[in-house]
Amino acid sequence: MVITGLSGSGKSTVLRAFEDLGYFCVDNLPVALLPSFLEIKAKESHGPKKVALVMDLREEGFLESYREIFERVKKAGHHLEIIFLEASDEVLIARFSQTRRPHPLAPKGSLAEAVKLERAALQEVREIADLVIDTSRYNVHQLRQEIKNRYGVRRDLATLTVHFISFGFKYGVPAEAHLVFDVRFLPNPYFVPELKPFDGRQEKVRAYVLENESGKQFLSLCEQFLRFLVPQYEKEGKSYLVICIGCTGGRHRSVAVAEELGQMVKEWGHDVLVTHRDVYKEA
Repeated sequence: MVITGLSGSGKSTVLRAFEDLGYFCVDNLPVALLPSFLEIKAKESHGPKKVALVMDLREEGFLESYREIFERVKKAGHHLEIIFLEASDEVLIARFSQTRRPHPLAPKGSLAEAVKLERAALQEVREIADLVIDTSRYNVHQLRQEIKNRYGVRRDLATLTVHFISFGFKYGVPAEAHLVFDVRFLPNPYFVPELKPFDGRQEKVRAYVLENESGKQFLSLCEQFLRFLVPQYEKEGKSYLVICIGCTGGRHRSVAVAEELGQMVKEWGHDVLVTHRDVYKEA
């Protein structure tokens, strides 16, 4: 696991979470040393085979060489995933102000300018990442738990894990989404007084959302779509697929659909994670 991203986005916290999961962890390993490092680890008869490494702009040559070296590592037979961490400019500036740590690019300008420069410089790294996590809404403990939730369920890093996330459009689309389904066309329990206090994990809410003509047809079409799509991602070698399901507030319809689709794909034999980002935000 290569952990990279913006300074102040929580890379050290994520590294500690992987250490808790039994990974061998190294912070700021020069990217040029990665092939040799993995060769040494592969020869060890004991110890963890799963490795988590933080690599970023602190190393001067990272941007110039990471693509070629990552490809070399993959061709050597290693499974490599990239996690890219980011946060809003406002959050990053606040974090640096609180910790009083210098930004790696701050000597070239103000803190705000340094954040923007780094974001632009790492854009290509972000585009090839397997997973993008916006840490703006997490504290240290929540981010650590999020990583454990996501990666603790994985039996084999070389197989595809499908992560369903329910959310509310009023709070924004999750940054890590690979696919987004808008289910605001389904019947809304929010307007039914006896259902409004509950969420989509309760059977009576699930039935109201899905046991109607629109709900049944949508699930049928989703099954066809995912039966085709998931194997295509596996064939491509993707290890993490994030499917986000959105309704207005993220409490009823999206939750019910995410639970249903998660159970469906799990029954096909895949590792599945279902999380509900906004379920407690709307009463």
